[in-house]
Amino acid sequence: METSIEIEVRPTEIDVMGHVNNAKYLEYMEWGREDWYNKVGLPFDEFTGMNIGTVTVNININYRKEARLGERLTVNTVPLRKGRTSYVLRHVIDNERGERVADADVTSVTIDLKTRKSVPVPDALAEPFEK
Repeated sequence: METSIEIEVRPTEIDVMGHVNNAKYLEYMEWGREDWYNKVGLPFDEFTGMNIGTVTVNININYRKEARLGERLTVNTVPLRKGRTSYVLRHVIDNERGERVADADVTSVTIDLKTRKSVPVPDALAEPFEK
């Protein structure tokens, strides 16, 4: 399942170069992941109820074009692949002109909240990767 959110670039997200600070793109992608989890029926409390946490272990991000104050950005999130204890979500950020601003593959691992050790991806999370 692919999801999409829209963001308007705010003054607090701009750096001294006059464009979105590189770290803000990671936040935009995190918002996209949270939206994806919610739309596939796995809000935070569902994970907690399963005694499962998700930990980001790798992000490979490509900064393609600067975004500036007031621009509207769309963050698309799509499941890419799933392993035994890890999975990858792809984020693509485009501006209102349809130009690619940034994209990234984000690898996360599922962990047992008590032991803090990796565990197999639960069926409820694996399902969106199989469609």
